[in-house]
Amino acid sequence: MAVHTKTKIFYISVGFWLILGVESYDAWTNQILTVQTGGSVTIPCYYDKKYTQQKKSWFSDIDQTYTYTNTNTTEQNLSVIDHPDQSFFIVTMRNLQNEVSGGYRCIVGTEGIMATTYEVYIKVQSAPDVSVVSSSVSGHEGGDISVKCLYSSGYQNKVKRWCRYKDQRCYTVGRTDTSQNSSVQIRDDDGRRSFTVLMTGLRRTDSSWYFCSAGGVINPVHITVTKAEPDKEKDTDNELLTVLLLVSAALLLLLILISVFIWRLRRRPKQDEHQIRERKISSTTDTDPVNDIIYYSTIDDIPGSEATKCPSGGAIYSSRIYSTVGPH
Repeated sequence: MAVHTKTKIFYISVGFWLILGVESYDAWTNQILTVQTGGSVTIPCYYDKKYTQQKKSWFSDIDQTYTYTNTNTTEQNLSVIDHPDQSFFIVTMRNLQNEVSGGYRCIVGTEGIMATTYEVYIKVQSAPDVSVVSSSVSGHEGGDISVKCLYSSGYQNKVKRWCRYKDQRCYTVGRTDTSQNSSVQIRDDDGRRSFTVLMTGLRRTDSSWYFCSAGGVINPVHITVTKAEPDKEKDTDNELLTVLLLVSAALLLLLILISVFIWRLRRRPKQDEHQIRERKISSTTDTDPVNDIIYYSTIDDIPGSEATKCPSGGAIYSSRIYSTVGPH
């Protein structure tokens, strides 16, 4: 629920804010934010840490009212959300119509002791004078991001800047002095009514709110830098290399085993033939002192012995048998 409190603060809307094309505009004073009819806009309001516990509000010069933080007025398409951990609150205005054109301020502190941290004039029109391709851009730590800022034809020769809300640091098209960070490059896209911002070597601290500016007309952009992710492509290559090495090692081992098997298979017949040959030689040269004994016998007839008759009618004479044993 919105809290609207009438105040006696007299806020003067500077009429010349509407006069476009003034070269002497400072990047942080007399800022104009042009929004397309029916569109929306998000504005960051940074504050010092000493105001963390103080009230924060969005002040409208049109009806001299405050809308305090942590309120979301659906009926009026307005929300003001505080982020004390980051020392800023966010104002979001939706479905903007011509009647909301006017001056606004970011206010911190209590009634009677208030401080304005940021002021801007919002102008609703059929087409914005300065816009961006994307109002929210994200990248990874160590990587790069690109932001394209668009402007209408009347701003072709105006000063173009890329600024950071938090520390009010700006980078200007065409400036090449050493005061500008080399990691931020800004160039005008000749003839295309746009300029491009390239941020390289991103760091986590680069996460912040920025704005494109042309001749004092701005458009906010939120940059988010996330933790660097592992190089998936490199990891994939390493995995493929590991698999390839393992497969190669397995194939090499298999080849070695097959070679050894074939070598042993071819050598075996020769070993068998050699063993058979040795056995034959062994069988012809080895002697057995028992089995190799040769017995010699002689039969002597004994004179005067009486022959014995065989049943068949033959005669068998008595004899003596002498046996001798000799080597083979």
